[in-house]
Amino acid sequence: MSVDRTDQDQHAPRTAADTAAAAGQDRPELRKAIEEIVDSGFVGMTLRVHDERGAWVGSAGTAELSGSERPPTNGCVRIGSNTKTFTATLVLQLVAEGRIGLEDPVADHLPRFGLDGRITVRMLLQHTSGVYNFTGEVLGDGTYEPGIVWAGQEWVEDRFRTYRPQELVELALSRPARFEPGTGWSYSNTNYVLARLLVEEVTGRPVAEEMRRRILEPLGLSDTVSPTTQTRIPGPHAHAYYRYEEGGQERTVDVTRQNPSWISSGGDMISTPRDLHTFVSALVGGRLLPEALLSQMCAPHPQSGYGLGVFVQEAGPDGGTVITHNGGISGHAALMYSTPDGRRTLTASLNYVDDAAMSLAGAFQKATRRLVEEVFGG
Repeated sequence: MSVDRTDQDQHAPRTAADTAAAAGQDRPELRKAIEEIVDSGFVGMTLRVHDERGAWVGSAGTAELSGSERPPTNGCVRIGSNTKTFTATLVLQLVAEGRIGLEDPVADHLPRFGLDGRITVRMLLQHTSGVYNFTGEVLGDGTYEPGIVWAGQEWVEDRFRTYRPQELVELALSRPARFEPGTGWSYSNTNYVLARLLVEEVTGRPVAEEMRRRILEPLGLSDTVSPTTQTRIPGPHAHAYYRYEEGGQERTVDVTRQNPSWISSGGDMISTPRDLHTFVSALVGGRLLPEALLSQMCAPHPQSGYGLGVFVQEAGPDGGTVITHNGGISGHAALMYSTPDGRRTLTASLNYVDDAAMSLAGAFQKATRRLVEEVFGG
């Protein structure tokens, strides 16, 4: 197996010794959990927990394949669909200001796409619009219908291509809707690209500027960026990898650098476990939205448990409710969980070897369940 390294950024070593020393406590159960998760097939992981015992931060595995340094304890990571929570918060801030309404037809604000006039802003944020997912759909008969190329050798070789958000929306709208607006639930990245375009249309400014002005700077999230087309990850970070077959040989490529415009505001942001903790605790704590809108954000759809940009779920048989969104993108993943009062949070980053079969999906789900039950259960 060959390993191609296309991102040579170096970072200062940060070891497991940072953990207890920085946090002032020993949490062997958390240390064991992340070590077992890495042993299940991941390259590396960093975990941050804030609860009544204080803060605990730890890392396991390595920052690079064949490396020896652990992932930086507050390294940057592509957060995937956690981006949706940030984007939904932006939209809801505009609702709070009276600049748009949750029941507004989206077509009134974005007439150029010829959207179904019944699709509302609320439906975008809750994935009830029925709009086709431009990254592909699993149809009712179980077959998979592909959208844009985001996996395999073709994606690896073309991963610096720039997609315009309008291009992604137009592709989605060229396919049949999944259902009549408001009559079902289906997770669709297209909803959040439309939400991005809605923010830009209403404010007259790029989404990255609005994100910085309204959320990142007020909360001091200095390590969080909305990169749009930026290919590099700023600051210390662990590396992401992608595996595919070429000419009968398996190749593993470093894909830390890529142009995330292929997913746009469905999952393009970069952050750190510390910034994600600050963001989610501020969000559920009422610092970003008025109480009435926050309540609507955290009201789950009966079919899916999805609110407006967040999932609302139970933390195991003995735990309470948690507000969450997770995300994975091409060898990077991030977890973000909080109790409804923001007093207990779990945020994490993972780096791994991705592939078209998403071979680690099962391990990822098992890992998140294990951590959630450990931190929030009982």
